[in-house]
Amino acid sequence: MMIQIDFQDETESIDEAFEDLINRIIQFAGEKENIPDDSEVSISFVDDTKIQELNKEYRGKNQPTDVISFAMQEQGEGEMEIVEDELPLMLGDIVISVDKAKQQAEEYKHSLERELGFLSLHGFLHLLGYDHMDADEEKKMFGRQEEILNEFGLKRS
Repeated sequence: MMIQIDFQDETESIDEAFEDLINRIIQFAGEKENIPDDSEVSISFVDDTKIQELNKEYRGKNQPTDVISFAMQEQGEGEMEIVEDELPLMLGDIVISVDKAKQQAEEYKHSLERELGFLSLHGFLHLLGYDHMDADEEKKMFGRQEEILNEFGLKRS
């Protein structure tokens, strides 16, 4: 079981150890969620300026955020039906603000590894259809997130 992850680091600040950790978390979560082999995800590391542009353009919020996901498998109105046997399955893109991750790691008094792992997993779960628009959805998504992080061994430290 291997999900293909395409890393793009626009900040040139994410080393191989971070990429390796994120890769292992995504593989672990993919297994837990029964994601098909050969699925693909792209993860980009950007700065606050870039993520603010994306947040403004796609979500109408003119401020930096920590992570944005663009799911490829959502079926909106008038979109083609997704046919499962057409592999590889492109799940979508996850964009993470490294500035925000560093700031939040400091705020929550845990490691940058934990924060990047958390944000990657959060973005990945969004690609799989999890959301937190209402209290029930939020409880389900955040519960699943904690469960996976704890099982993986990346607890809040």
